[in-house]
Amino acid sequence: MQVRRILETCLYTDNLNAAATFYGQVLGLELYSRVEGRHVLFRCGESMLLLFNAEATRRATGEVPTHGTDGAGHVAFAMAPQDVAAWRSHVESENVAIEAEIAWPGGGHSRYFRDPAGNSVELATLMTWRLPEEEQPAK
Repeated sequence: MQVRRILETCLYTDNLNAAATFYGQVLGLELYSRVEGRHVLFRCGESMLLLFNAEATRRATGEVPTHGTDGAGHVAFAMAPQDVAAWRSHVESENVAIEAEIAWPGGGHSRYFRDPAGNSVELATLMTWRLPEEEQPAK
């Protein structure tokens, strides 16, 4: 028995509107659901990104255990190797500063920047972790 993949990950923010705009507009994630003052949920391929107001998730609201954290978190999204330059241009066109660009020894590439809550957001190729790149459809 073994877990298969990460199904969801979450970040915390004190401004859900700014977070929703950032992840929807800058990264193009598909909005899944929203509860004002509590959370914004996005579909990301076969996974979910959950953005929570930490104070709201520290209060019991039913069967789900309370959770939350303080301080900046980190999330990395996969990008295709042929899109490295295009993502850089796109992120900068949205007035988001690239904090770091790394070409990893194993052949991967990463771009780091911050979301409106100060969370570290990374776009990385699968080779960053020496994972095989997905087959790209012929154009």
